[in-house]
Amino acid sequence: MKNQKQYEADDKMISLIRDNYDLLQALGSFGISLGFGDKTVKETCDDNGVDTYTFLAVVNFTINGYGDYENDDQLSIPTLMHYLDASHKYYLDFQLPFIRQELADSLNPDDSLARLIMRFYDEYAHEIRRHMMYEQRTLFPYVQALIDGKAQTEYSIETFSKHHKEADKKLRELKLLIIKYLPSDGLHNNKLTATLHDIYDNEEWLRQHAMVEDHIFVPAIRRLELLSKQNDVTRNISGMVMGAAQNVDALSDRERDVIISLVQGMSNKEIADHLCISVNTVITHRRNIARKLQIHSPAGLTIYAIINGLVDISSVKL
Repeated sequence: MKNQKQYEADDKMISLIRDNYDLLQALGSFGISLGFGDKTVKETCDDNGVDTYTFLAVVNFTINGYGDYENDDQLSIPTLMHYLDASHKYYLDFQLPFIRQELADSLNPDDSLARLIMRFYDEYAHEIRRHMMYEQRTLFPYVQALIDGKAQTEYSIETFSKHHKEADKKLRELKLLIIKYLPSDGLHNNKLTATLHDIYDNEEWLRQHAMVEDHIFVPAIRRLELLSKQNDVTRNISGMVMGAAQNVDALSDRERDVIISLVQGMSNKEIADHLCISVNTVITHRRNIARKLQIHSPAGLTIYAIINGLVDISSVKL
């Protein structure tokens, strides 16, 4: 039975593994090497370049089956990405072929039902491979784009979350089929029992993997998306301000004078008289101003003039 305990950074890593031996695979997915002696969790994580807080969040959640990470902004998304990516590779490249070989060795190849069981397993393997490769090819690049500040607006973590169904249903069916319909004896019975034990372990592994994604990874990406949107707004405002400043610099002194006169409510004729230029010249200046600023209305020019300090808001008739 699992040890219901919240491990902390100062606990010995060997104690964590001794209490929960099934975390050995998780160490590999985090990129933590064995041979850590009596070092603490923090010391071991630091030695392997792993974020200690995120490591403990995943470990404690996996061990205890609960934890609230909906509003946890301390999680390291790159660490989570590395963990999930390595977990997928472990399952696809090692566990799937390993279980298949175990099944093949424990079933009679001349038994038609056994052949159907193998085909059922291959269908399961294809389904889970497709599920995990979708995350590798679509979800993870999207998250990396968010981290890099290059958000892809056509996708979101909600798209993934809505279609994140359990990928282990076929594994449960396979387990029940073997138990119900393939009793055997002797050597094959022992091998089949051992294979069933490994299938049960894989079923639990997949359940925990899906829970980490749903309860830790998905909420973390939601927060990253929100931050990305906030940053986009900030960048847009900064761009508008910087662009406005550049546009002020691009205007000639006479064009600025024309804007100020327009904001003060003067007609073309009044502007011409005020600046001692012809009406046609005023019209030409107004065309150039509209082209440079992409602002055509008096109201728009008024806002522009106030923002850029050409006039004081107190002098404008609103």
